[in-house]
Amino acid sequence: MCGIVGQYNYGDGAPMSDDALHRMCSAIVHRGPDHEGHFLDGAFGMGMTRLSINDLEGGHQPLANEDGSVVVVCNGEIYNSPALRRELEARGHRFTSHSDVAVIPHLYEEHGEDFVRHLDGMFAVALWDVRRRVLCLARDRIGIKPLYVAIRPGAVAFASEVTALVAGGWCEDIDLASLHHYLSLGYIPAPGSIFAGVGKLEPGTQIAYAAGRTPVARRYWQLRFAPEAPARRDEEYVEEVRAALRAAVKSHLLSDVPIGVFLSGGVDSSGLVGLMSEMASQRISTFSVGFEEKSFDELALARQVAARYGTDHHEIVVRPDALRVLPALVHHFGEPFADSSAVPVYYVSALAHRNVKVVLSGEGGDEVFAGYETYLAGKFAALYRRLPGVVGGGVLPAIVRRLPVSHARVSLDYKAKRFVAGAALPLADGHFWWKVVLSEAAQAELCVRGAYDPLLETAALFRAAAERAGTEDWLARLLAIDAHIFLPDDILTKADRMSMAHSLEARVPFLDTKLVELAARLPSDVKLRRFSKKWILKRALAAHVPASILQAKKRGFNVPVATWLRNDLRDMVADVLSPSALRRVGLFEPSYVQRLMVEHDSMRMDHSRPLWTLLVFMTWYDMWRQTRARAVASHPPVPTAAAVGLASRGS
Repeated sequence: MCGIVGQYNYGDGAPMSDDALHRMCSAIVHRGPDHEGHFLDGAFGMGMTRLSINDLEGGHQPLANEDGSVVVVCNGEIYNSPALRRELEARGHRFTSHSDVAVIPHLYEEHGEDFVRHLDGMFAVALWDVRRRVLCLARDRIGIKPLYVAIRPGAVAFASEVTALVAGGWCEDIDLASLHHYLSLGYIPAPGSIFAGVGKLEPGTQIAYAAGRTPVARRYWQLRFAPEAPARRDEEYVEEVRAALRAAVKSHLLSDVPIGVFLSGGVDSSGLVGLMSEMASQRISTFSVGFEEKSFDELALARQVAARYGTDHHEIVVRPDALRVLPALVHHFGEPFADSSAVPVYYVSALAHRNVKVVLSGEGGDEVFAGYETYLAGKFAALYRRLPGVVGGGVLPAIVRRLPVSHARVSLDYKAKRFVAGAALPLADGHFWWKVVLSEAAQAELCVRGAYDPLLETAALFRAAAERAGTEDWLARLLAIDAHIFLPDDILTKADRMSMAHSLEARVPFLDTKLVELAARLPSDVKLRRFSKKWILKRALAAHVPASILQAKKRGFNVPVATWLRNDLRDMVADVLSPSALRRVGLFEPSYVQRLMVEHDSMRMDHSRPLWTLLVFMTWYDMWRQTRARAVASHPPVPTAAAVGLASRGS
């Protein structure tokens, strides 16, 4: 695990320098504090900061083939590297490192730019062909590892985190379309970023840069949903999933250092502990986070699993004063990111870092096996639309509007009001509505003239993702939306940044490629059976997870932000979102924000998500302006251009 950076001036041939690479590497040294390595070749240079996991002494990057004609840096882990190494050695390739990354330059020799199709793992790769003077960039199939790309005519720069590009002078202007998507969702979907001229390489894509070559991203893998009609006995499907889960966990244990587990007390993480206990040669370390607010705390469930498997268990309790780390969180994301569950992930990562370098984590189980309430909402919506018009269109919404506001965890009034507002919409639009932070109408009121484009529509991204499912199966279409947008741009972004903030590698076995492809083929009925979410996953893990957890309601890493904003963080919110602060930024109408604060404080409405989203943006904006000023003082800014060439095309 590491951070990678680089720049290629393929237009004017201006030489790269060690100083420029070091400046970018220093911005992401937390991703890999064990070693910094550079490679320079005239107009091209790349570097990496390494967190040593495999081949601790001999795995320093950049790594090259036998004659040095192919050089690579890679952030991530290649889980099938042992099998690839054996195949390559049989074909005459010689290795000087036992690192999993060492196979990549040799694969390129064999397969050219198709090398990436042979990799199984989580990765962001930068490969330099010395003879052809071509830079190849690639990102893993699911989007577990990040890769930002900044371009201008004749030059390209890349980095694991956008903060490295800020340090390199590439990030000068806010992209208003990405701001719109951020206000809609609380995160920015790929290929966009908050900066004009900077984008994210999408999952499952690669792109090549060279003089005289138009760079266009090529999709080398696409998740296709083709749910079978139920044709086999349930137990056959269950056993197939169980075998795939075991194989996924086994492959993710590749390491020369001890591995722990994030244990939330839910089905996914508890199942990982159970499966890992069958394979681990030493006592497992588990790490859990809880809250003082009892309705948000599930440490008791985590303790049940830890006791059952005799783990070396560690816990931390997050309190309202935890928000003193908000600037640290904002810094590590590098762009606005408003999923408040990043707070407990940050703290549990810090806890784990004191004991291990690698953890397994349960991300992906909900998106792969249908574990969210929004999937149930999609099912209920079909029933709701059959109600008589007087009930569904008038009586029931009127009743729901009168429900008292609660600031408890995902309260009844919150769910009911969201559901009724979105139930009559088409499938993808309803799914978007149940997730939206600030609607188009709300943004039109919030944003000052010129900061809001009425032609932009974030829901259109959800419709396009639903079409990528390749099926009319309604559940598959919802899963496709979350697999292509929510999973890589929210869930996995959070897991990567918060773990790497503490130099901790987080691995996600539920997103093993073979397991994901298997789940996409399974009948929808075995994933969401009647009103039982993750039905088949629970059956497959039944022998490893206590019945009390299998039967418990899904809780997740929800944070009591609504209560915190009204009490402990009230002064902080009033300061950061004050009219004078908002006018200084010049993007938002102070009167609208003040109305949100008053209504939330009086408990007339729960505006915790919009307020948190604005609080994060304002904190980020001030930090970016300060960082940019320091970067400009040390070296002149790079002109920006539209982020051409980052959108994918089919392979």
